[in-house]
Amino acid sequence: MSKPVSICVIGSGYVGLVAAACFAEIGHRVICVDNDEAKVGQLRDGGVPIFEEHLPELLAKHRGSSVLFTTDLGEAVEKSEAVFIAVGTPQGDSGAADLSYVEAVVAEIARTITSYKVIVEKSTVPVYTNDWIRRVLLRHGIEPESFDVVSNPEFLREGTAVMDFLHPDRIVVGANNERSAELLRRIYEPLTGGSYYNQPGALPGACSAARLIVTSTQSAEIIKHASNAFLAMKISFINAVANLAEAVDADIEDIAAGIGLDSRIGPKFLRAGLGYGGSCFPKDVAAFHWVAQERGVDFQLLEDVRKINETQKQVFFNKVRSALWTLRGKRLAALGLAFKGETDDIRESPAINMIEMLLDAGAMVTAFDPAAMERAKEALPPAKNMRYAGDLYEATQDADALLILTDWKEFAQIDLARLNRAMRFPIVIDGRNLYKPQEMQSHGFTYVSVGRPTAYHAQEGKPRKSRN
Repeated sequence: MSKPVSICVIGSGYVGLVAAACFAEIGHRVICVDNDEAKVGQLRDGGVPIFEEHLPELLAKHRGSSVLFTTDLGEAVEKSEAVFIAVGTPQGDSGAADLSYVEAVVAEIARTITSYKVIVEKSTVPVYTNDWIRRVLLRHGIEPESFDVVSNPEFLREGTAVMDFLHPDRIVVGANNERSAELLRRIYEPLTGGSYYNQPGALPGACSAARLIVTSTQSAEIIKHASNAFLAMKISFINAVANLAEAVDADIEDIAAGIGLDSRIGPKFLRAGLGYGGSCFPKDVAAFHWVAQERGVDFQLLEDVRKINETQKQVFFNKVRSALWTLRGKRLAALGLAFKGETDDIRESPAINMIEMLLDAGAMVTAFDPAAMERAKEALPPAKNMRYAGDLYEATQDADALLILTDWKEFAQIDLARLNRAMRFPIVIDGRNLYKPQEMQSHGFTYVSVGRPTAYHAQEGKPRKSRN
């Protein structure tokens, strides 16, 4: 590898912490900055504030040597060649991204620059954010030759973020001059040149040499928003098709497989269910739509994507109500609180939304999630009709029905015989299509899923369709 680069990462959330650990893993010296003293203390002491595969191991490996944690932004910037901004960009009331955290960080960076720095925007931001960062620095009196601003969007999926960073589909660098682009090439050279993959202890994966593309800053910013919007569109599309499939007794799993085998489409993100959630897709679709409107572009498709996603939650709620007739007083087991499996992130989680709707309808809910329960208790505190279980079998004890709301791997491996014995009524309403209807029926369950005909156990039988 060429000479290691000294890097400052501002923000220790899902993006910043993973980036800091992975930059250290590929050979660089990293200072990770956060203004939360308690979090910095936790990280220094060996704690990991987020649930992410491989992250604890990488931090343990590099903490105190290649990765340092501090609240002193000025000192971290002064010691670094590249400064990565990885702070939050939450959705504002208008749908636009709230860039106040980015601006505050840039203003603080401006007070500490004494030599040439490359300021790298790692957060998901609307087009022309890099231009505004440049303006803010100039307004604070920083000489134009003392800095460059680069866009380097992240394409990390929570739950597989470390592997996505180290084995990327692509690395996008938006740079408007060669000087700043060259520093980013140096940073990612262990991945693009392949030296990281040949070193002992490297995390194995799909890459032998990553691909890096250099664009303008505007193009890089749009690449990120367009990528997330397109993936959200795939999810909404397959959910809309699932509702049609269900109406004509077709099977959305077969349909998705048939569509996904087309190499122009591919199978990923063609999983029917409760809809998308998390910290990225909802706000990025809204922000991308807002940007288009601001530029006079009619991007109605993005609004339709959002509407389908919201409707999908009501569709599933109606399935629950239809399966149980009435909800008031019913004991429901809810498996899953995170917005997807293998993470503890509950932001914009369809599971949380669904539980809130069920509680409002008078149901009693017992929930279990392998990682997200502590975070969920802040949004859904324990109450008379809301409690938390120690494992999935405790959650399902004497339940009138089981709801699968998150696609954790362990939820696809339930001991079905034990589950049947635990429940009051053998009714499973699966919002993630983790099981085959025939399998569930053979184990004595009535099984309701998304985009597939309901399978009824023999004693219950299929209800007669109304003539109306």
